Amino acid sequence: MKLEKKSRILYAVAIGLLIFLYFLPIWRIDLKAPQYPEGIGLYILIDDIIGQERNNLLSVNRLNKYIGMKPIVPEEIPELTLMPFILGAVIVIGVICWFTGKRNYLIGWILLLAVVGIAGLADFYIWAYDYGTNLDPQAPIKIPGMTYIPPLIGTKQLLNITASSYPASGGIIAGISGLLAIVALYIDIQLRKMKRSQQ
Repeated sequence: MKLEKKSRILYAVAIGLLIFLYFLPIWRIDLKAPQYPEGIGLYILIDDIIGQERNNLLSVNRLNKYIGMKPIVPEEIPELTLMPFILGAVIVIGVICWFTGKRNYLIGWILLLAVVGIAGLADFYIWAYDYGTNLDPQAPIKIPGMTYIPPLIGTKQLLNITASSYPASGGIIAGISGLLAIVALYIDIQLRKMKRSQQ
């Protein structure tokens, strides 16, 4: 079953928006501590982790050292190497499905987008869990049973550090892309119903 023209336009926009993820941060983590009352933070990009301000990554690693967390070294995180290729595959598959113009292919692409998004969030949680629980026993600050897992989404108090985690501009755009694809599918279904009722 071929997609209606309006749906195909929205579908094309949904695919095109994903290109912005190569240039914009997908996630952000904000930290506030007595040592840094102005706050410090990180941006997670598709292929890198950088400070929101100059030297923020260095400051985060200094904080982590005190409580025994491993330093964040982007070059040692394999997901940051794989994600550009995974996103590229999602975009290419989306374009191929768009050219077919078939509704079932749009549904398949929406499911693919959802699976990749959920897998990304799950991987982020696993990464954060590993960093927050595998602590150096020789750390200057040791509290038995204490872990430092940042929130997946939202704000959490970790000793005297307030950690916040939420989508950055790229993550918001990815959400809009998925929403537009769902709207494209919904519009197509409604237009088909209208046409059938008029026959």
